[in-house]
Amino acid sequence: MHVDAAGQFPTAGHGAEDVDPRAGVLGYSGSMFDVLVYLYENYWRPDACPSHDQLARKLTAVGFESDEIQEALTWLDGLAQAAESYTGRQSEHGLRVYSSAEQERLGTESIGFLSFLEAAGVLPPPMREMVIDRAMALGTGPLDLEDLKIIVLMVFWSLGEEPDALILDELLVEADERSIH
Repeated sequence: MHVDAAGQFPTAGHGAEDVDPRAGVLGYSGSMFDVLVYLYENYWRPDACPSHDQLARKLTAVGFESDEIQEALTWLDGLAQAAESYTGRQSEHGLRVYSSAEQERLGTESIGFLSFLEAAGVLPPPMREMVIDRAMALGTGPLDLEDLKIIVLMVFWSLGEEPDALILDELLVEADERSIH
């Protein structure tokens, strides 16, 4: 998924129709990620979101299709469950070994990105596990790095945390579009 010149992800009515229509085994599509980005941009915390019914009506009103809304709400329910069981403690000396299913689903690029975030000290192991859980919920095949970045962003969002500005830039702006100051 690409950001536009203003640094925004395409949302309904603003380039979302050009989004890759790929879908995973469970039916999650690239369009579902557009709904997630819209929620992130318009509701700064999950508790600011209205009920599912009211939220679905609002999302329909801005142009999202009912199937992509339902996919996003189902995925968010899983994220909420993961956030409820979130514990901020885990051994700092632990080593994460990815299962073959996780390696296949995430792909090398996404695993490398998660390692980068961990090494930078911005993605603690319990949050990493939430990211992996939500990525695994999407189906099979290597996950696009841009989709993984949205998952990372939504994990921060679900916990009411704002990522560091440099990490936010890493999550929202593609490398070839960054300007060096």
